[in-house]
Amino acid sequence: MQSKESQTEEFRPTPDQIPGQQLEYPAKQADMTPQPDSDLSNYSPANKLKGKTAIITGGDSGIGRAVAIAFAMEGANVAIVYNKNDEDAEITRKSVEKYQQTCLTIKADVRDFESCRQAIEQTVAKLGDLNILVNNAAYQMTQERFEDLSLEQFRQTMETNVFGYFYMAKAAVPYLKEGDTIINTGSIVGKIGKEFLVDYSTSKGAVHTFTKSLALNLAERKIRVNAVVPGPVWTPNIPATMPEDMVENFDTDSALKRAGQPEELAPAYVFLASQDSSFVTGALIDVTGGQLSS
Repeated sequence: MQSKESQTEEFRPTPDQIPGQQLEYPAKQADMTPQPDSDLSNYSPANKLKGKTAIITGGDSGIGRAVAIAFAMEGANVAIVYNKNDEDAEITRKSVEKYQQTCLTIKADVRDFESCRQAIEQTVAKLGDLNILVNNAAYQMTQERFEDLSLEQFRQTMETNVFGYFYMAKAAVPYLKEGDTIINTGSIVGKIGKEFLVDYSTSKGAVHTFTKSLALNLAERKIRVNAVVPGPVWTPNIPATMPEDMVENFDTDSALKRAGQPEELAPAYVFLASQDSSFVTGALIDVTGGQLSS
């Protein structure tokens, strides 16, 4: 456990500290201003996942990176699945290995079932087991006019955010055992909608009902399924998928009047992955800074 003297001051930028910026999709975390806080430098681990093996999609940056680091701090070996950013994936790998845990990096497109199956099989073959699946990969792109939401964008959003979660679960479940867990990443906009994220909001609403339905389906096998529901979070998706004027002063929608940082989400995933949540399944855990769904 860290002493007070060893702790560093957390950086929680307010909207006025986030300038307008537009980055090419998919953005690198290192190119963002300011840098997201995802290192969990003040997190106090307690061996909650010792000896476990987790696979995390979208694990190269943002929330996925923070979850990978938190899981490693708790004693888990980790496989991260990512689609494009080799540099970000390498940073995550080194961050995990700093805690003497193994990090397997797998470059794959979750929209393809065969790629998902191979990612699961590679994880089991190289890390020896599978206990935790975190479905976190996501695609979003803003469109202010509904007419500008193309068939191609709608398809990519649904295939990444819904099909990808189904494919990973389909491939993982045969390896999961009693006490193992699946954690999906939902979104507050999947509960309340968002006018410029029609397809993304739709996909996250589907993730929420997929979570509840799969939890019921797997309950007899004692495999728990839950979702973390983030509010606005400062991740590479924001400057890469939103116009510059929306990025500037991001974000004031929550009661706390600021965006969350990736490391502020990670403890919720640890809770759902650990035996601390042994009586929790089919739940949507809001981590929204007080942005409410009703």
